Amino acid sequence: MSKNSDFIGGFIIGGLIGAVIGILYAPKSGKETREDIARKADELLNKAKEEYELAVEKSKKAYEATVARLKSLEETAKEKVEAAEELAERGKESLQDGKTRLKKAIEAGVEAFKEEQNKAV
Repeated sequence: MSKNSDFIGGFIIGGLIGAVIGILYAPKSGKETREDIARKADELLNKAKEEYELAVEKSKKAYEATVARLKSLEETAKEKVEAAEELAERGKESLQDGKTRLKKAIEAGVEAFKEEQNKAV
């Protein structure tokens, strides 16, 4: 036990002596060291704020670009839907015209057939 307590005592005394020597030979005073630490902390905080603001700005730009692209795509889609509706309407009209002409042609054919039969009788 005596060896352990001697070792711990020597370790504590050695640590204290090292701390005293470190303080005596430190190139700056404690106040200067604290000021340097505070200044560095402020610099890091300012840099972090700048990086954050830059990231926010980039995010805003990306968001705005995405919204603009989506609006453009929406407009294009609307134009294509309108064009498709117009084509469908034209197709419907063409089909109706075709049906009308076919009906008239059939009626004319039937009429011609009847006239030919009447001539033959």
